[in-house]
Amino acid sequence: MKTSHHRRDFLKSSTALMGGGLFLNACGQPAKEPGGEGAEPKAASKRFQVSLAEWSLHKALQAGELDNLDFPKIAKETFGIDAVEWVNQFCFVEHEKLGYQPKDKAYLAEMKKRADDLGVRSVLIMCDRVGNLGDPQEDKRSASVEGHFAWVEAAKYLGCHSIRVNARSSDQLSPEQQRDLCVDGLSRLAEFAAEHAINVIVENHGDLSSNGAWLASVMKGVGRDNCGTLPDFGNFYVAKNRGNADQYAKEKALYEGDPIYRENPGGLEYDRYQGVEDLMPFAKGVSAKSHDFNDQGEEIHTDYLRMMKIVAASAYTGYIGIEYEGAKDPEIEGIRKTKALLDKTIAAVG
Repeated sequence: MKTSHHRRDFLKSSTALMGGGLFLNACGQPAKEPGGEGAEPKAASKRFQVSLAEWSLHKALQAGELDNLDFPKIAKETFGIDAVEWVNQFCFVEHEKLGYQPKDKAYLAEMKKRADDLGVRSVLIMCDRVGNLGDPQEDKRSASVEGHFAWVEAAKYLGCHSIRVNARSSDQLSPEQQRDLCVDGLSRLAEFAAEHAINVIVENHGDLSSNGAWLASVMKGVGRDNCGTLPDFGNFYVAKNRGNADQYAKEKALYEGDPIYRENPGGLEYDRYQGVEDLMPFAKGVSAKSHDFNDQGEEIHTDYLRMMKIVAASAYTGYIGIEYEGAKDPEIEGIRKTKALLDKTIAAVG
């Protein structure tokens, strides 16, 4: 494939951060390459492993500085990370009824080859813009369920364990009505996904899904082994302050007076630590969201040690995905800082 000027510059600058050619693991030792077929997984002895969410590089991808197919290479060669979380917004075709759908089989085969050749595991696909699984209109809800089928099949092909979906309905309905509709859509999708040994996991991702107690009630309503959550450290805004004072006042009025909600410059937020605690009993993945760091390398919005203690207190074992979304540090630097902090806190909680 022909590489654009912008992509060459991005790949060159990211490779420069390797600093010498040997990738070091968290203990400062050269990272070992994964074994061949039948070999013991590299991180089999560790309860938590680190993966990289593709959204951490969304600016470079949207600007054409990085191609989706190069993502495993960047993860492995720039950061020494051998597990990736794909985002469907970078490998889709538009369908009039079903929303975003995967590109053709040849493209998926190239995604798989690029990852496999590097010994990089595909962990999950984050799926957006495939309709609302809790849509109050039956035909639209069914279309959303069916629209996710191809992503389930793509995830199976790539070797993922899950697709990440959204639990959305209509804010014109009560929380209980929205819950019941989301339970219906998720149950139907999870039934299909179970036939492919794929999990359907829901992220706290705005609106009612950012209310940890509400999303936990949805999980209880579904009650399927292959339907769970992807707790995100930072996505707990139930009302976003986007500059429209009247709209924001209307949204936050629904929650005022409840001490579990806190207002900050970004909007009204469900307590993020309580939210992660609410969702960890159902977790099949964890998203370590980051934005800004102080001079000591700590994330200034989230106490990572406190969060990791909540994660460690649960029964969860598996990947913790880096999802850098800040504006102050370039994406490469933000990912690097997040990985250093995550490695440190994982070691601290044992």
